Amino acid sequence: MTANGHPIISISSVTKRFPGVTALADVALEVRAGELHAICGENGAGKSTLMKILSGVITDYEGELLLAGRAVRFKGTRDAEAAGISIIHQELNLVEQLSAAANIFLGREIRGWLMLRDDRAMEHAASRLLKELECDIHPWQIAATLRIGDQQLIEIAKALSLQSDILIMDEPTSALTEAEVSRLYRVIERLRKRGVTILYISHKMDEIFHLADRITVLRDGRLVKTLDRAGTTPNEVTHLMVGREIESIDFGGERRAGEVLLRVEHLSLPWPGHARGWRLKDVSFELRRGEVLGIAGLMGAGRTELLECLFGAAAEPPQGRIELLGRSVAFRHPREARAAGIGLVTEDRKRLGLFAAMNVGENISICTLRETGAGGFINRTREWQMAAETVQRLAVKTSGLAAPITSLSGGNQQKCIIGRWLQTDPQVLLLDDPTRGVDVGAKAELYRLIDGLVKRGIGVIMTSSELPELLTVCDRILVLSEGRLTASFSRAEATEHKIMEAATLGVKKAG
Repeated sequence: MTANGHPIISISSVTKRFPGVTALADVALEVRAGELHAICGENGAGKSTLMKILSGVITDYEGELLLAGRAVRFKGTRDAEAAGISIIHQELNLVEQLSAAANIFLGREIRGWLMLRDDRAMEHAASRLLKELECDIHPWQIAATLRIGDQQLIEIAKALSLQSDILIMDEPTSALTEAEVSRLYRVIERLRKRGVTILYISHKMDEIFHLADRITVLRDGRLVKTLDRAGTTPNEVTHLMVGREIESIDFGGERRAGEVLLRVEHLSLPWPGHARGWRLKDVSFELRRGEVLGIAGLMGAGRTELLECLFGAAAEPPQGRIELLGRSVAFRHPREARAAGIGLVTEDRKRLGLFAAMNVGENISICTLRETGAGGFINRTREWQMAAETVQRLAVKTSGLAAPITSLSGGNQQKCIIGRWLQTDPQVLLLDDPTRGVDVGAKAELYRLIDGLVKRGIGVIMTSSELPELLTVCDRILVLSEGRLTASFSRAEATEHKIMEAATLGVKKAG
């Protein structure tokens, strides 16, 4: 409590809606002055949305926010900073062309005579902050020349420079080595001795139980429970994070796994400039014909990167061995993967999946134009016929092939993208969070579509941020944590609790 007996933060009935989704629903929370309060939850639980409201990033919401008993309504981050709140974002927000010192004081430059910017004073102040973080970054170093972990430390120094009473840390250790994490712990301890209140978001149970006084769990945008750290366990927190009912869908008939379609051995993906050194490390598994293999893991675990490696779209050349139908392959470009019989439905439908300026028919046929023509000319009649067959087969709800693809619902857009790849007659279909942004009814349709594909002999690898989805659709589930494979479960063995435990292991425990 503050000197006047009020919690330093009191949140009442906070609701935030985005188009098509409620990110927060009637959340109420109190934070005591000087405590380290951990905020836990799965991807999409509403953690970052709540922190963005507290820090003035999001200004349009329902409900009330009180600081030390006084109602506040921030118009932006400057208002929040003036009120004593600063945030360290999970996503780096640096200007890479500027120095470390310039980034730390960006928008709050120290000025001297005639209000001219005092670069020397900023470098001295930045040097003190960086020494407090026990790191050897020089204030004049350009941000772009620093590795990711050092850039993360600049973000932390930027927040410390505000000398705020309340500090929000959103996954602050995501890019740090173990030594850097230990240094950050020491900084946090010094801040707490000064009386700073810290809100700490993390997926890592070891961090939370090392640092927190109290733990609040969010699930699906709602507050589930607030617990004293000393009175709970990692298992209880994990259970509260994932405690949803699993949707029951009868697919009708059993699947039968056949021959090995895809074999991956010791796959690693380098990550130049990052403290960890790799996005994926020593991942091995098999995919059989007629099965759905699920890939679970928290944000940054390497799910998307794994599919990109298999599809020839990785940022760096992967290491290890990939076999497709017994033949070693090393795709250098997605067109090679497509020619070999692999298709990829990307996670970011709007940016990487759809051609917004094209209609429904053109979006479906874009990968098979060669098959629809001859002599370098496209046979529009054949193209339209193939697209119409796909629309009918997948029950795409559209006014016609000439309709803008953007006029379709998310679920029907996704059907069009899946139909595009089915026209290539793939052996392996990679689905990266395929129901993201899709309503409940469309999800069930996509689940049945996936089931029908594998029963016809296709092998499917599917990632998802929603554990109930993986448990509903998949025959086996692999779990990634910080780029490593930490568990493999059959459909009978898998539970949300087991998956979340494996996903939060971290490299140290997984090893």
